[in-house]
Amino acid sequence: MNPEFYTLAAFEYVADVQILKGRLEADGIPVFLRDENTLNSDPLISNAIGGVKLQVYYSDKEKATEIYNEIRAYAMDDHGNFRRCPNCKAERMEIYYNRKGIFYKLFPFFEKRKYKCLNCEFITEPS
Repeated sequence: MNPEFYTLAAFEYVADVQILKGRLEADGIPVFLRDENTLNSDPLISNAIGGVKLQVYYSDKEKATEIYNEIRAYAMDDHGNFRRCPNCKAERMEIYYNRKGIFYKLFPFFEKRKYKCLNCEFITEPS
């Protein structure tokens, strides 16, 4: 078994990762949560260390990514419809924060919300 890990996703809080972790483990994929104990002891440093990282073996990367894409929550508009990418028209957009600069790393709630298409990686602001 290859001992190298692939970071499938990062989550702000430990509780956010539990559903995906359970689903992957139910499908026989070993899951490792990096920085889980650190955030359990002090959740306020989540932004500083990049949240809890869900990692799988590289050999399980394809299957884990497929499962993650099945259960991933995509961004919705005010009417309950999936947000559509203005570039490729896909309905696979997620909330995206750039968090560049020390100010936004210390005070992330001041950063303007954006959306990133998971199909073409186009980043847009809400209209």
